[in-house]
Amino acid sequence: MDKYNPPFTITQEMLKRVSSISEKITKLDDYANLNKRPYLRKQNKINSIHSSLAIENNKLSLEQVKDVIDGKMVMGSKKDIQEVKNAYKAYDMLNKMDPYSIKDLKQLHGVMTFLTVEDAGNFRKGDEGVFDGDKCIFMCPPGNMVNDLMKDLFSWLKENKEKVHPLILSSVFHYEFVFIHPFSDGNGRISRLWQNIILYNWKDVFEYLPIESQIHKYQKKYYDAIAKCNDLGDSTIFIEFMLKMIDETLDETLNTPSVPINEEMININKLLEVMEKNIPVSANELMTRLNIKSKDTLRNKYLHPAIKQNLVKLTSPNKPNSKNQMYYKD
Repeated sequence: MDKYNPPFTITQEMLKRVSSISEKITKLDDYANLNKRPYLRKQNKINSIHSSLAIENNKLSLEQVKDVIDGKMVMGSKKDIQEVKNAYKAYDMLNKMDPYSIKDLKQLHGVMTFLTVEDAGNFRKGDEGVFDGDKCIFMCPPGNMVNDLMKDLFSWLKENKEKVHPLILSSVFHYEFVFIHPFSDGNGRISRLWQNIILYNWKDVFEYLPIESQIHKYQKKYYDAIAKCNDLGDSTIFIEFMLKMIDETLDETLNTPSVPINEEMININKLLEVMEKNIPVSANELMTRLNIKSKDTLRNKYLHPAIKQNLVKLTSPNKPNSKNQMYYKD
């Protein structure tokens, strides 16, 4: 049997966009200072999560999404709130995923759809269609074909990772994944995140670029591009669309005024570097790790600024002065 090759054509528009994107990435030296701006990194992640969920009809506002992530009480549907919690955990796994592993893909889906989908982390077995109201506008491949189709797609992805530019490769994957519709729910969210994972393995700045926010602005065109490709049996139009979204995201990033790096940002970054995510640590231990002699210095220059920006949390928030108080990185 011939190896599966997703049908698409390399166009001049794609080559122009790839060149433009690559050039702009080289100009992101200032943006690379995200390593010294953890608050900005977190905000971009929140923007991505809100936009990707909003595309799938999650009703929570950007501020509500931020509040859910910060552990605050939010008025909203239980499902919408759970989707935000799940997405935050899933996006936090971006830099730990193997983009060529179906096992990792299923694990990520299990996290993304925890408590919201019965078969979370498993490919669908039944048939699915895409509906506009009561009208079926696209019938997905039968459930009994999903396993083979996904194996073919990942085989192509792995075999072509050195042959096809990552920008094009990831866009082809995005479309083919949506076309196959391997899960009963959550396909859009996973396809967008998995494209970011492929791109992160090319340039790590993609961990922080909110491409989903750009897609959200052009949501109708996003779905129109998918529909046109479904009709044509070819992903060329969708690839061009996604390259445009990435290019425009970089434009917005480069045009965003750079925030000066001050002593507070540097201290927050030092604190976060000596902490492990979700593992509580005492003030005395933090002083040892940071080589600080004064508890007042730790509190005023490190802990309080990080807590204010919701980057570090207290194990006993109702008893901030407790002698047993510990701190953990969110």
